[in-house]
Amino acid sequence: MSGANLGTAFVSLLRRDLMLAYRHRAQMLNPLLFFVIVVSLFPLGLDPEPELLHAIAPGVIWVAALLAAMLSLDNMFRSDFDDGSLEQLLITPHPLPLLVLAKIVAHWLVSGLPLLLLAPLLGMLLNLGSENLLPLMATLALGTPVLSLIGSIGVALTVGLRGGGVLLSLLILPLFIPVLIFAANAVGNAGAGMDITGQLAFLGSLLALAFALAPLATAAALRISLN
Repeated sequence: MSGANLGTAFVSLLRRDLMLAYRHRAQMLNPLLFFVIVVSLFPLGLDPEPELLHAIAPGVIWVAALLAAMLSLDNMFRSDFDDGSLEQLLITPHPLPLLVLAKIVAHWLVSGLPLLLLAPLLGMLLNLGSENLLPLMATLALGTPVLSLIGSIGVALTVGLRGGGVLLSLLILPLFIPVLIFAANAVGNAGAGMDITGQLAFLGSLLALAFALAPLATAAALRISLN
C-alpha cells in the first residue's frame, strides 16, 4: 500500500471527524464551558488574595483541563460505535493504528487545542504573571496530546459498555497523574524563576512514548472490544 494512499486515508478520516464535531458543536463546547466554569469558580470559593490565587493557579488550571479532557474522551469512538462505522474501520485495508491516530488528532484539535488557547485568559483571571503564561501554554501543548493519546486506550476498552464512563475514569485517571504533577510543577517553578527544562523534557518524553505506543494499544483494544 503506497504512502499516498495512507496519507489520503488519514486526512480523509481527520476531515470527517472535524466535520462531525462542527455539526455537533454543543458537544464540543461542553468540555470548554466546564473548563471555564471550574477555573472561574475558584476565586469565588476562596479568599481572593492575589498571592493565594497566584499560588494555586497552575494546579487549578491543570486539574480543570484534565477533567475537561476526560469529559470529552467518550466522544472519540462512541458515535462511530453507535452507527456501525467503527466496525468498518476494522476491516479496511488501511492500518488500524494509523486510522486511530487520525481520530486522536481530531479529538485533540477539537478539545485540547481550545483548552490551550483559553488557558492564558484564565491564567490572568487567577493572577498568573506573564512569566507563567508561556510555560503554561508549553505544558498544555505537550500534556494535552498525552491525555488524548492515553485516554484513547481507555475509551477503546470501554466503548462497547453501557455506562462505561465511571470505568473509563478509573482506568485512565491514574495514568494522567504524572502529567498533572510535572505540568503544574513546571508552571509554578517558572513563576519562582527556577529552571523547568527537566519537567518539559519529561512531558516531551511522555508525548513521544504515547505517540509511538498509544495508537497500537488502542487498535488492539478496539479489536478486543468489538470481537
